[in-house]
Amino acid sequence: MGRADHSYSTSYESLVVLLTSRSEITTHQSTGQMMIGFNTYLITWTTYGTWVPGDQRGWRKGHLGNQPPQPRLEAWCRKEMNEPAVLLNSRQRHAVESVCKMHANVRAWGLHAICVRSNHVHVAITTNASPQKVRDQLKANATRALRELPDPIQNKKVWTRRGDVEAIRDEESLERVIIYIQEAQDRMDRRD
Repeated sequence: MGRADHSYSTSYESLVVLLTSRSEITTHQSTGQMMIGFNTYLITWTTYGTWVPGDQRGWRKGHLGNQPPQPRLEAWCRKEMNEPAVLLNSRQRHAVESVCKMHANVRAWGLHAICVRSNHVHVAITTNASPQKVRDQLKANATRALRELPDPIQNKKVWTRRGDVEAIRDEESLERVIIYIQEAQDRMDRRD
């Protein structure tokens, strides 16, 4: 069957249906504008030295995913640390949250939720950039903000390398992620 045998619709509605079926269209949370070519992610990263490979709570290894605790690996990683672990106080957590919100706004990324804890950060964000680029830009801006505080972080390393990125495929999943970020963190026996 040749190309001439097909009827091609170029209407706006057809384009929206096509893109929606491929999860390439979302709406900006605050403006309601369509964001074609954007994807939504849960991005998590930890502060330096607080969650090392082998950790007793479990840990993630690149594309291999969740790994069981490995006490000898954890002990070796802690011994190899050049600086003390970083724990953020309330002023520092607020600075990180503020600069992440500001950066997302400047980039026109849809920041759905953010939670900055003493030892990690969770962000649910819709973006047209790679999730690794988003994570790295947020971490860099957060580091700058922490260094500009009256009580700046002294460590050379503030964050662990990389972080975790999970694609969010639908609205139901996004709702669950937002609840996890905004509410579940306080229900998980965490003080800060």
